[in-house]
Amino acid sequence: MPSFVRRSNSSLACLVASSWLAALLGASSLPAAAADPAVPRTARPDSAQVYFISPADGAKLRSPVLVLFGLRDMGVAPAGVVLEKTGHHHLIVDAPIPPAGLPIPKDEHHRHFGGGQTEVSLPLAPGKHTLQLLLGDHNHVPHDPPVVSERITIEVIE
Repeated sequence: MPSFVRRSNSSLACLVASSWLAALLGASSLPAAAADPAVPRTARPDSAQVYFISPADGAKLRSPVLVLFGLRDMGVAPAGVVLEKTGHHHLIVDAPIPPAGLPIPKDEHHRHFGGGQTEVSLPLAPGKHTLQLLLGDHNHVPHDPPVVSERITIEVIE
């Protein structure tokens, strides 16, 4: 049997299994395997970087935590404003990075800063928390490829 047939059957099996699992767990429980072709993605410079100015990884802090966002080789523009080489910040709290080809969710784990904000005073419960920055374009969709920071862990003390 030609190798492309085996790959095709394997891909079909993966698709069927992932569809079954998505139905079982609820579609929102699983990240999308591929970008929706109807959702346009915005290119970004290869050298673009988003990072935390503060807090540092491993920091022990009191709530609210002052989080300062840094961005290199791109600019910040509010959501809805179409300007080349710009985006706006999203702070991912205690959650994985969402799929790249879809708009970034907006909930307690996915904080949007569509006004162009570059910092936040973040109330957090005592304990360990992970933080990660993800830049979104004018439509809240991650760039192509995504501009994402290192994930840091902080501890909120009482």
